[in-house]
Amino acid sequence: MAADTADVLIVGAGPTGLTLAAGLAASGARFRIIDRLVDRTHESRALAIQPRTLEVLAGLGIADQLVERGNPGMEVQMHSRGRTTQLPLFDIGLEDTAYPFLLFLSQADTEAVLDDHLTSQARRVERGVELIDLDETTDAVTCTLRRGPQDSQQIHASYVVGCDGADSTVRRHAGIDFAGDAYPQAFVLADLAADGLDPAAVHVHLTRTGMLFFFPLGHPAPWRLLAMRPHTAPPTTATPSLHELQALADTYTDGSVALHDPVWATNFRLQHRHARRYRTNRVFLAGDAAHIHSPAGAQGMNTGIQDAWNLAWKLAWVTDGTAHPTLLDTYETERQPVGRDVLRLTDRAFRIATSTNPLVGLIRTRLAPRLMRLALATPATRARAFRGLSQLTINYRSSAFSHHGHSRLRRGPQPGDRLPDAPISIDNQATTLHRALDPSHLHLLTTGTPPDPHHPIHRIPHIRTHHLTNQPAAHALVDTTGQAHQRLGLQPHQTTHHLIRPDGHIAYRAAGDDLDGLLQHLHHWLTTPSRAKR
Repeated sequence: MAADTADVLIVGAGPTGLTLAAGLAASGARFRIIDRLVDRTHESRALAIQPRTLEVLAGLGIADQLVERGNPGMEVQMHSRGRTTQLPLFDIGLEDTAYPFLLFLSQADTEAVLDDHLTSQARRVERGVELIDLDETTDAVTCTLRRGPQDSQQIHASYVVGCDGADSTVRRHAGIDFAGDAYPQAFVLADLAADGLDPAAVHVHLTRTGMLFFFPLGHPAPWRLLAMRPHTAPPTTATPSLHELQALADTYTDGSVALHDPVWATNFRLQHRHARRYRTNRVFLAGDAAHIHSPAGAQGMNTGIQDAWNLAWKLAWVTDGTAHPTLLDTYETERQPVGRDVLRLTDRAFRIATSTNPLVGLIRTRLAPRLMRLALATPATRARAFRGLSQLTINYRSSAFSHHGHSRLRRGPQPGDRLPDAPISIDNQATTLHRALDPSHLHLLTTGTPPDPHHPIHRIPHIRTHHLTNQPAAHALVDTTGQAHQRLGLQPHQTTHHLIRPDGHIAYRAAGDDLDGLLQHLHHWLTTPSRAKR
């Protein structure tokens, strides 16, 4: 086994743990990542990647690989009482992201791409290794790891992050309560082939007793089936047979869909739980270890990946001495409200979808398709409906790290909001605003009159300065279409400065070219910024 010290020990190598490891690797942090399983998952499990998650993973250079492997969602077809309602839900016209769609891709493929990326950075997952104990002290966490009955080791880590799922060993040893409950309904999940379905759509079959979904998967099978079992048909085995799956599908589809060639299937129950804390001293929770909920809205894996992206740069900078440990306090204050909101959203949607109340069943089968068709009649209304699900509207406005400068800007995204993307060029090479900003640094983005090039803020580690202009200029970010200024709420020649976090959110925003207010803000978070060197 590896060395007995680490800046960060990551427990769990699912999508959350792998993203955290990749983020730490990008910043040069010293870490270990372990997983008790000897191999990564080969079942599809989570299957949808939201636009905001693709933006996050674009920072690692792997979003294009995921898009090549996946299937961008085109439309939803709702089937009820012999009628089909077509909803072009993903034809949404979102212009401020490079990924205006929901990408259907097996979790196994997502993990494979993340794992390969980590290997390319000369880092690897230690598999077949489990955490069996941890003991926090003022300066470190002493962890006992085990690989087999005769091979154990103690290591000392500055911080431990539990990315080890709903049954988190880290959470249990940290003494963090996981409040919530299990839903009473039983469900079936299967990856298989199905005849009788339009392959360019998501299919939802509505009945008064529940719902059945078919999602276009591609790999490891053409379709993912997700269905609620009727209360009269409880599961008899852990793994349903093809005959059972077909019988269940027939109750929802009136026999119009023929199933065959199952790759994987399981009966399962869902839980809705939320950790009362995301941190205790030097121990953190992320992903399913911190929040678990129904698959409604395809939020689970995406929320976990964004937990990891929020935490990675903060841990890296604190462990290398660039930032004060107080920066780590912002992880819980920023991400716990997101987890709570996701739980509330998915719980509400789940209860409506699975209710056996006769009135709710009537609304679900007769009124819901018509109401949704009316509500999503135009690209503008579809865009508004989808932005929340796509996680593009998540913000950290209430975070202590988000700050308005003295000369406050009223229009455009506020501190804590996600930076909108837009086409730009650099030295006549077309790119985008997001792609121009390295995710391992803070970025000072200025417009209008450039600030004093000798200001001490330019000597702070991890800060890169960029000038956004609508006029051709060497090495500048040239807003060739005017969309970057427009999406920032700025006039073409308006003088402003924005501080962009490594995770793509705006940390500070002000009018003018006086950077003293920003320097004072950074002094609270970063170590000796006024004396820092490049």
